[in-house]
Amino acid sequence: MIERKLSGEKPRTPMPAGATDTQMHMYLPGFPALPGGPDLPEGLPGPDDYRKVMEWLGIERVVITQGNAHQADNSCLVACLKEMGPAARGVAVITGETSDAEMQALHAAGVRGARIMDLPGGAVGLEALEAVDRRAKTFGWCLAVQFDGTHLLEHLPRLERLESRYIIDHHGKFFSGVSPQSPEIDALKHLVDRGNCWFKFAGCYESSRSGPPDFEDIAAVAREMAAYAVERIVWGTNWPHNLVKRTEDYPDDAALLDTVLGWVPAEHHRKVLVDSPAALFGF
Repeated sequence: MIERKLSGEKPRTPMPAGATDTQMHMYLPGFPALPGGPDLPEGLPGPDDYRKVMEWLGIERVVITQGNAHQADNSCLVACLKEMGPAARGVAVITGETSDAEMQALHAAGVRGARIMDLPGGAVGLEALEAVDRRAKTFGWCLAVQFDGTHLLEHLPRLERLESRYIIDHHGKFFSGVSPQSPEIDALKHLVDRGNCWFKFAGCYESSRSGPPDFEDIAAVAREMAAYAVERIVWGTNWPHNLVKRTEDYPDDAALLDTVLGWVPAEHHRKVLVDSPAALFGF
């Protein structure tokens, strides 16, 4: 079993009041994994585990993202939002056919976003982007959009047409590698300039080619984007780091926090950690 524990020094980075983790997953017993997605994480980390993470890192608010294991069944997400109370918002899986009644119920539960996951195990991919955008816009939700950023230029015209606010997830997941001078980063800046696109710092270890402890390839792009439009950056832990398969590879959350927030000037941490999440998720 992978050991998820907090040990060693706490983060050096002081967290402002209202600091928000915009990317984490949470689970409760009684909600089995569904066909098409991955297995549930070992140990089934739940609300009490995450409250410990919040206290350890200095986080006051959290955005819970629907886990791929539950595919399009948002029942576990809704139960977790109820468990966490006003400190939590959710990102659910919907389609273009999700009814008004279901959308209203999800909104009342605290959902403020819809997930597009165009990678293996994702419940709804880019094939539904426009349809999900229309449903999300009706309720004032944002989109969390995740795909292999290698293909960003190919998807650019569709992203330009989105009417909802949306987040390019997980550092863009440029699996083939990019630099600040790459055309993909020029395209990302173009999307940000349009006013409804944000860029999320989360899960840098999932697409970094240079790896820990500095993730220098991811860091170079992150610093570039923070310097270009820090008001369009949000951050998340990606806890409980479901893609990690061995305890020895499990990230040190405190060190990871210090590293990632070190890519943003300290005077802008409130924008990244408080103001932008509040605007996107209605805190």
